[in-house]
Amino acid sequence: MSGPKGRIINQTGNSREKDFDFWEPVTFTKEDIDNEIQCLADLHLPENGFRSSILAHPRAEEESLGLAPGIRVSLDVLRPGEQSRLFRHNATEVNFCIKGSGYTEIAGKRIPFGKYHVVNHPSYTAYRHFNDTNEIQARLTYSNIPLLQRLRVYTADENPPIAVAAEKSRGEEKGREDPKKSSPYGTFQLNDEGAWLMPYEVLINPQSVESKALHWPWEEVKQHLDKLEALGKEYVGRRLYMMYNPMTTRFNGCTPSFFATITIRPPKIVDRPHRHTSAAINYYFEGEGRSTVGGQVYEWKAGDLMLSAPGWATHNHASYDEYVYELTVQDQPLHLFMESLIWQEDLKLPAALLGSNVGFGTNREAATAAE
Repeated sequence: MSGPKGRIINQTGNSREKDFDFWEPVTFTKEDIDNEIQCLADLHLPENGFRSSILAHPRAEEESLGLAPGIRVSLDVLRPGEQSRLFRHNATEVNFCIKGSGYTEIAGKRIPFGKYHVVNHPSYTAYRHFNDTNEIQARLTYSNIPLLQRLRVYTADENPPIAVAAEKSRGEEKGREDPKKSSPYGTFQLNDEGAWLMPYEVLINPQSVESKALHWPWEEVKQHLDKLEALGKEYVGRRLYMMYNPMTTRFNGCTPSFFATITIRPPKIVDRPHRHTSAAINYYFEGEGRSTVGGQVYEWKAGDLMLSAPGWATHNHASYDEYVYELTVQDQPLHLFMESLIWQEDLKLPAALLGSNVGFGTNREAATAAE
């Protein structure tokens, strides 16, 4: 039986320069989200224990729904006393509680969380959520499901084991390139330019790195975040902390796909316009302000969720008369690993390929001294 015939598409002489096709900024208002929380809470709990709605961009395709092309945001709700069933998939997640509290079990580990807490979920690790309180629990769940669906490799398991122990017998120990010993099969340098050769035994048994579920309680994060107000109005960077997962190493993530930052904006702070190939989604949970994206102004308030920076769109944000706190999830680590993270911190200066080129600086030392 023969398969479908492939296509040969002649591109000779065609320009490789294409205009960016931005997904326009989209905002789900606090009212939209509150109404959906109530709608979900009014439903009977399904067999799998997940009441969930995807917050999708109008341009997202049905087979890969997301708020950005590679980022899905879902709204997940449990009523008091309920729990979801065990679940695992090959996506990674950032979970952010926006209402109520409860706890999550991940690979048998219990993680209590409250409002504005962040918890990451490693890939292919069984988890379930519990609401052991007397009020509705609502979470925003950010995942890389759309990317995996576009690659046709997303897999989910609604009846997984709680934890899967490592099985040493599945791989030949001699085939592993381990820092503690050298493989007799040989991974070796081919030439002086730095090219190497690696055997099959290492390809199928690479060095494993433990991926942990981590927890960033808002009360602890806020203590450090509020100190950034001292940077003053002359500071040209963003007053934020990234919730860093050390297993992502130099790729600076909360998961291998996403970073998650929490920002404080004192009143009347206006960011410097900048742009980057990674997409950013903001959830504003205190204060109000505006974002200027591609020359268009979008206003927002506490409780709004916004695709605030489509990839490579010039943008900046400004607070009004109140303090603003916001969670930003961005697919920067993925781009950093793929060597596709082009970043222009100052529109008067050339862009840089972060991770391969020297990046940018701020005036933090001078701004601190001026206060």
